[in-house]
Amino acid sequence: CIALVELEIVHPEMKLSPFALLAITTTTSATVSSAFVLPQTSSSTFLRTASTETNFNLGMVPGSDTSTSTPITTEEEQKALSKKAQRLQFMKSDQFYRNGFKEVRKDVEDVMENQFKSNLVDTLKSNSFVIEREGVRVHLASDFGFCWGVERSIALAYEAVKHFPDRKVHITNELIHNPEVNDNLQAMEVNFIEKNADGQGGKDFSVVGEKDVVILPAFGASFEEMKLFNEKDVEVVDTTCPWVSKVWNTVDMHQKKGLTSVIHGKYAHEETVATTSFCEDYICVKNMDEAKMVTDYILNGGDKAAFLEYFKNAVSEGFDPDTMLKNLGLANQTTMYKKETRAIGQLLQKTMMEKYGPVDADKHYMEFDTICDATQERQDAVHELVENADKLGLDFILVVGGWDSSNTAHLLEIPMNAGIRSFHINRAECISADNTITHRTMDGEIVTEPFITDLGKNVVMGVTSGASTPDAAVQDSLDSIFMLSKLAGSDE
Repeated sequence: CIALVELEIVHPEMKLSPFALLAITTTTSATVSSAFVLPQTSSSTFLRTASTETNFNLGMVPGSDTSTSTPITTEEEQKALSKKAQRLQFMKSDQFYRNGFKEVRKDVEDVMENQFKSNLVDTLKSNSFVIEREGVRVHLASDFGFCWGVERSIALAYEAVKHFPDRKVHITNELIHNPEVNDNLQAMEVNFIEKNADGQGGKDFSVVGEKDVVILPAFGASFEEMKLFNEKDVEVVDTTCPWVSKVWNTVDMHQKKGLTSVIHGKYAHEETVATTSFCEDYICVKNMDEAKMVTDYILNGGDKAAFLEYFKNAVSEGFDPDTMLKNLGLANQTTMYKKETRAIGQLLQKTMMEKYGPVDADKHYMEFDTICDATQERQDAVHELVENADKLGLDFILVVGGWDSSNTAHLLEIPMNAGIRSFHINRAECISADNTITHRTMDGEIVTEPFITDLGKNVVMGVTSGASTPDAAVQDSLDSIFMLSKLAGSDE
């Protein structure tokens, strides 16, 4: 019952281990000490409690993902349901799991501790996020690394493998955008379902047999995939981050209000693919430039064919900009740059005011903040490093995380746009003994170039990591830099 989080009874960034959260959400009827939903709950306020305990049946919470309803029995009634309502029906199956498997939890907790913990990072955190070794002074961002949603997703996936030891286990995509974690799953013989060779983005689900286990990744799965697995005789383990399902609830609200969803996101990203599958009418914009193309069409019209050609992969089937851009709702891929999402929202609101007047603008536009708190906090922490770069004397900032990780890529943009030398690496092996570094640029190109310009002097660096990056990956990367500096010192 991740409704505890989705309804803000427990805040997403509450400092609990994923195992504690899984324990909280194990049953559909939980006892919460007089807990109630707090609108716009701040990160410092999670629960209101009283002296008596109250039975809080999450299955009866209106609007929650675990609410109960009369089973659908006819094909006509099934078709009449919204996609969200059908998703809730899928989730009520006895073969659908969101809460993990308690009997293997302690074993999984120990495995994750061994794989992802870092003594070096712990030392940094206990030393005001600063450490100096081998002539290298490191300033760690105040918020970095694994978010609770990623930890929860990994825990659920690991528990599924241990709970079903004699079953074939599949996953519909990378669990998260981190190479070490996905390598670990492959070592556990989890089958990553491959995409079809036609380049259309479809997947070969023929490999999934009866009684197999299918893991849905942290990004979620599309409505069509969930429907397919609901019709198969398979066990489904859903590790979707609740922040993602919060976006799905938002676009469902758009549909109910007759709005076209404007999704600030990358149309081919796994999360956005899942989100748009729950939409009826939608258009995806990846940045402010594309948002301006949409608002210019709203105000001035234009070449409809050219507009549709440009957005051909980013709109719903049968999209008509002449009729479907009159009433809009904004949502976003949870890992996008929050300041840009806000700016796009302001642009859309201003456009609707200009088009329909200030009195009626609210009838034509709605928006909800669906940026993940963890994403924003990590961006804010990098901004803090950037703002203090001169005072700290930073030579460069290192960003550690998967190259296909959207939230990590946005962390790189912040120092790069401020003119600070920065590198985005996905593994420690990107730092070579010959003092070169292989990294991903803001344009997505993978390049190799000389790394530390002067190993003869002390190095001062900043470091951060994406929300899907374990602390151990940060330690391994820093160890490579310490070794470079040490070898340079010995050569002298």
